[in-house]
Amino acid sequence: MSTTKIRPKEALEYHSNKPAGKIEVNSTKSVSSQHDLALAYSPGVAEPCKAIEENPEDVYKYTAKGNLVGVISNGTAVLGLGDIGPEASKPVMEGKGVLFKKFAGIDVFDIEINEKDPDKFIEIVKSLEPTFGGINLEDIKAPESFKIEQTLREKMNIPIMHDDQHGTAIISSAALLNALEVVNKKIEDLTIVVSGAGAAAIACTDLYVALGAKKENILMADSKGILNAKRKGLDEIKSRYATDKDIDTLDQAMKGADMFLGLSIADVVTPAMLKSMANDPIVFALANPNPEIAYDLAIKTRKDVLMATGRSDHPNQVNNVLGFPYIFRGALDVRSTAINEEMKLAAVKAIAELAKEQVPDIVLKAYGKASIRFGSEYLIPKPMDPRLITTISPAVAKAAMDTGVARIQIKDWKKYEDELLERVGLDQRLISRFVYRARRNPKKVVFAEADHVNILKAAQMTLDTGIGTPILMGKQNIIKALIEEHELEAIKDCDIIDPYEHMDKVEKFAKEYTQMRQRKGMTMHLAKKAMLSRTYFGMMMVEKGDADVLISGLSNDYPKTVLPALQIVGMEEGVNRVAGMYIMNTPKGNFFFADTTVNMNPSAEELVEIIGLTHRAVRFFDYEPKIAGLSFSNFGSTKGQTPEKMAKAVKLAKERWPDLIIDGELQANVALNRSLRDEMYPFNDLKGHNVNTLIFPDLQSGNIAYKTLMEIGGAEVIGPILMGMKKSVQVLQLGSSVKEIYNMVAIAVVDAGVEKRDRL
Repeated sequence: MSTTKIRPKEALEYHSNKPAGKIEVNSTKSVSSQHDLALAYSPGVAEPCKAIEENPEDVYKYTAKGNLVGVISNGTAVLGLGDIGPEASKPVMEGKGVLFKKFAGIDVFDIEINEKDPDKFIEIVKSLEPTFGGINLEDIKAPESFKIEQTLREKMNIPIMHDDQHGTAIISSAALLNALEVVNKKIEDLTIVVSGAGAAAIACTDLYVALGAKKENILMADSKGILNAKRKGLDEIKSRYATDKDIDTLDQAMKGADMFLGLSIADVVTPAMLKSMANDPIVFALANPNPEIAYDLAIKTRKDVLMATGRSDHPNQVNNVLGFPYIFRGALDVRSTAINEEMKLAAVKAIAELAKEQVPDIVLKAYGKASIRFGSEYLIPKPMDPRLITTISPAVAKAAMDTGVARIQIKDWKKYEDELLERVGLDQRLISRFVYRARRNPKKVVFAEADHVNILKAAQMTLDTGIGTPILMGKQNIIKALIEEHELEAIKDCDIIDPYEHMDKVEKFAKEYTQMRQRKGMTMHLAKKAMLSRTYFGMMMVEKGDADVLISGLSNDYPKTVLPALQIVGMEEGVNRVAGMYIMNTPKGNFFFADTTVNMNPSAEELVEIIGLTHRAVRFFDYEPKIAGLSFSNFGSTKGQTPEKMAKAVKLAKERWPDLIIDGELQANVALNRSLRDEMYPFNDLKGHNVNTLIFPDLQSGNIAYKTLMEIGGAEVIGPILMGMKKSVQVLQLGSSVKEIYNMVAIAVVDAGVEKRDRL
């Protein structure tokens, strides 16, 4: 439900880049030898087959069923697109699978079925029960969706949920409970107007009734007006909410109403309708992308309105991702035979209660807020809140256990919470959090190599997502031609700066650069020559406040960009050297590698400086650093200059910062394998901690390690991140992708907006 501008060509390229689509299947077991293959398939696979035949429940023990959800659709009601057919719905279903994996660590097979007959559709889905631990029905039109879900719930013994109905119902119900608390009203007294009578609207209303709302206090409208007894041809579902009152129009229904729920179309609510509502009206205008009444218009019309929409750019976003990943997670973890009403209500209450708890710093930073407190503008948690999985999933699992639909029992809830964090935790959300933070405080970003199409695409993303205003450097004719060729119309009006066309600035910057470097061999002639370089010119723009951030290095060797940064912008006060760090996003979490780009062979004392910079940078990314100093030796097991240097550096770092969680020298595998490390060296100061930060003894080892992991290990890399600069300058990896460039922009923008003590 993002409001980010998305262009057709960009979206098509995203989905068509190899490998096509958004999901793939990976083996979870080693298949690197003939013996492995024999275990994985014939003859070894016969043993789990026989075990499952003897005890069908063992399918959960020997296969992936327990963590596998089927996302199933016939494409008859795709959000915003309608009945587009099963093939056309596949990108949406793949996308749903990505969200399941990202937020709850759940694997998904998406299945698009070419069948509109509900009875045949039911039979097809029912036949898939042996494969899946749960079924998420998606984008199936009403009223067939009601029959399909209800019948499948009766016939199948795994969790079934049509998220289009119940996802919105659960999230909006949590918001409603908290809204009632804010305005001091009771749900049983509430008069409710519902605009829309589709699957989501009916499911929301049903859940409100389950929470205590009275049917006689509810008026529901479809495209033809209010559902009432006079209407002919109402189906069984709509008839449930037909009123006996002599009310035909939405305008009439709104008079004196306490609440409006919209799941229909944009702009059906006028300011006059809003004014006619009761005091402290609750308005959930959830049509997407444009609500039934615009947020700003509603707030302007009535100061006492409590407003929620489906949009991310306004408070109280009703976003299904707050619910379905964590509901299925809890249901799967107790092998529930259903997702029943009690489990849904447990999710509602868990979400509502979480909004009342103190918001952690990691969320405040992500949304650029000094504080977020329960109230009219914070009725439900934010989608990036890492506590959602450890709040909702246990509540759902417990409700399943309490109602007798769970086939296994959780006894150690603290252990279960740890397992949930291991499944997903915070790692996959790092850049998302930084984009949110950057959006709250956008900056002017100089792109020094704007004659490269990847830079221009990243610049357009920067503008589209609202994290910064691009300043493009290069030849006007080349940049404009690339913008036109690649249909990057959003940035066609951005400033384009060619130093050769700004000789007055070149002269001014050259004088200042000469003064900076006059006792280091700099002359005016050399300074002018340097200022004709886009990198030098851009650095001077940042130094003089004409811009906030510089991004460069895509087509230059790293040292050629770092050197002018050090000469012009310089190091932060109190910092004696800069260093480079990479973030390696792996299936086991995020790891921070330093120094990987700057210091060739640092001394022990210089390594201490690198440790200090890295510690601060890791905390900048909202992680608590658990640092290992690496070498080819474990605590003196092998003598040599390198291990002795690292051991000395760790000792000096501990003396300088006694609270640091650090030890070494250690071999990489021992550092990262907690059980091995703690068993072999029980005296180590990292005991009980999972190491997330690795300090390499020299540039060679750090550079080799991250590049090997990136290419062979399949790690997603963020960086290189330059640490210790006075202002926000980031140097790209040679040949960075559009995504990698954009990630660096987001980090650099946040860095430019924080206080010195919190910077990279």
